[in-house]
Amino acid sequence: MKKSLALTAVVLLCAACAPAVDTTPAPATSAVATASAPVSLSAGSGPQAPDGTVPPTIGISWDQASKDAAVDTAQKAMTDFARPGLEEKQWANDLARWLTPQATADYSAVDPANVPATRVTGPATLTVDEANGYGVMAAVPTDAGTYTVQLLRTGPEAPWKVNRLTPPTS
Repeated sequence: MKKSLALTAVVLLCAACAPAVDTTPAPATSAVATASAPVSLSAGSGPQAPDGTVPPTIGISWDQASKDAAVDTAQKAMTDFARPGLEEKQWANDLARWLTPQATADYSAVDPANVPATRVTGPATLTVDEANGYGVMAAVPTDAGTYTVQLLRTGPEAPWKVNRLTPPTS
């Protein structure tokens, strides 16, 4: 009995909050709606770009300087990340200079004492998608295994920023 009374109260409350429905019929018109542009299909069903073309690098082309800058940022960020003995505030401040705003928020709650890596043990290597000049993945070896570092940039001259540091899967 209590359950049905509570359910009835919830239904009535929801009905009271719902917007009123206009039951006035729409005026009849002779105009037929037509699309101003062809419908864009999903990736599985066809192209989303006009005429089925996609820019080869989505606006940013890869060059050696871009790759070098991404490797440098990945290694420096991982070096600052892999310091579990550092005081929390100092650790967060040092790491923040390499992070995207979202990553800064995400990693602000991390206790560096929980980071298993204590040092970078080799150079970072990139997995480059030549069609995407805005993002890249870097593998950075540490004494706790190889971390995957996701780097993003907003333009060809913009600095690389770390969006995610993913620990090794073991």
